[in-house]
Amino acid sequence: MDDILLHDDEGRISALRRLNVLDTAVEEPFEKIVTLVRTVLAVPIATVTLVDRDRQWFKARRGVDASETPRAISFCTHTIRQREPLIVEDAHSDPRFAASPLVVGPPHIRSYAGVPLRTPEGYNIGSLCAMDTRARRFSPADIAILSNFANIVCDELELRIIAQVDHLTGALTRRGFVEQAERELARSQRYGRTSSLVMLDVDHFKSVNDAHGHGVGDQVLHKISEIAGATLRPSDVLGRLGGEEFAILLPETGGDEALVVAERLRQAIADQPMHLPDGSALHVTASFGIALLTPLISSVPAWLEAADTMLYAAKANGRNCTRLAEPVLRSA
Repeated sequence: MDDILLHDDEGRISALRRLNVLDTAVEEPFEKIVTLVRTVLAVPIATVTLVDRDRQWFKARRGVDASETPRAISFCTHTIRQREPLIVEDAHSDPRFAASPLVVGPPHIRSYAGVPLRTPEGYNIGSLCAMDTRARRFSPADIAILSNFANIVCDELELRIIAQVDHLTGALTRRGFVEQAERELARSQRYGRTSSLVMLDVDHFKSVNDAHGHGVGDQVLHKISEIAGATLRPSDVLGRLGGEEFAILLPETGGDEALVVAERLRQAIADQPMHLPDGSALHVTASFGIALLTPLISSVPAWLEAADTMLYAAKANGRNCTRLAEPVLRSA
């Protein structure tokens, strides 16, 4: 199984994306680790590196100016293909790296030690790296220290997920969803891509709680998240904003396609009864509002507000329906 996972790059990238850590802000735990690696191993360069599809991105770095470099020229793309640490004592003598721009140019890497960062599923999503500008031997004690620090990095990545995942539904928390939406907004603005945001609210949820109790209400929310997981696409992101209100991020998705996705989920919720402890069935529905990301939307709060306006319109129209905001591409 290990060998299969090492060659499953699509699965590895999916595992990396589930961490919701790419392109995030500086975080103290990772900064402390690279500082310790540089001090304890006496190296000028240390990084927490995450290997994306076409790039390596540094969650934390010391001794490197760039925040990312192409994956094709990286040392770490080799590290993630094996379970044991990758050690290069002299890059000038290694045909894999001798001509690399990272070796012949800044930061002039001459020696490298990298320990794979492994997820609980078994995917290597990156590596903790110690690098020097001179040829050197990394001792077994050096590698043991680096491996222990790598384990701490993996623990911190898991703790980030716990903090961002709603314990009841398994969806992202509001904080986790907003962070993901901010990254998507920045990416869309940078590359001129389109994205859509959906808000959904369980219809008459207060009546469900009043009639059946909060335990059944929790069951309804869990079931809706479960249906969403089975209905949405792998690239879509579900978040619970609070109470019975959810949001869905649809990357690379225009308004018409977003409407199809939302309607598919709305129909799936309406078609699947919730089975109660007494054996009876409870039918629930949800209302949906969609906002396409346009040049006039410059922040996540504004994007959420646009989708919420459409959600309100759906509820005013009788509930159990979807409303899509007409895109306004420029001011009057």
